[in-house]
Amino acid sequence: QLKLVESGGGFVQSGGSLRLSCEGSGDRISIYSMAWWRQSPGKQREMVAGITSSGTTHYLDSVEGRFTISRDSAKNTLILQMNNLKPEDTAVYYCRRPGVDAFDIWGQGTQVTVSS
Repeated sequence: QLKLVESGGGFVQSGGSLRLSCEGSGDRISIYSMAWWRQSPGKQREMVAGITSSGTTHYLDSVEGRFTISRDSAKNTLILQMNNLKPEDTAVYYCRRPGVDAFDIWGQGTQVTVSS
């Protein structure tokens, strides 16, 4: 069973950068579509970026051009490079392997806080 563990969150000033990592264990993440989601207090969880098994990427409009999703297959790790961060990017960020029921796998989340 795939397990996902995020890291790399933290506190950064507006305009700064962070690099989130999501390490997979128990299965190879490269054979699946993967995604980063986020949830801010009082808001619904939303998908920030996704990548298919073939490498096609897609992004939430508000992060297009600032965030980049990628995979390091050798390290079995999903990456989210976040540049030019804004206060509205403040959220808990989750790594996800979409699936049905028990095959829908989420990490525990990592907090990103952007100050103005």
